[in-house]
Amino acid sequence: QVQLVESGGGLVQPGGSLRLSCAASGSIFSSYTMAWYRQAPGKQREFVAAIFSGGGTNYSGTVKGRFTISRDNAKNTGYLQMNDLKPEDTAVYYCMVAGGSTYWGQGTQVTVSS
Repeated sequence: QVQLVESGGGLVQPGGSLRLSCAASGSIFSSYTMAWYRQAPGKQREFVAAIFSGGGTNYSGTVKGRFTISRDNAKNTGYLQMNDLKPEDTAVYYCMVAGGSTYWGQGTQVTVSS
């Protein structure tokens, strides 16, 4: 069983930055794909970014060039650096780890507003 705990969300002005963290329990983190999803009010959960066990990354078109996903396997922690935030980035952000099974965190709120 893997438990994921997100942190780093909050209120930020347009153009600002935040870094989200996803701390995973267990020692299998390094062999799993880690991803971030988000869900805005009234909308379906959508893919944001993923980082694979080999270090390759993938981004949605709406965040590419502004967000950076990374991982520190020694710390069992993943990150999402978000720059140039826009009001449309407002959502609950979820961490997901996938391998033989899929695990989700509880989510962290990101609000972009002036």
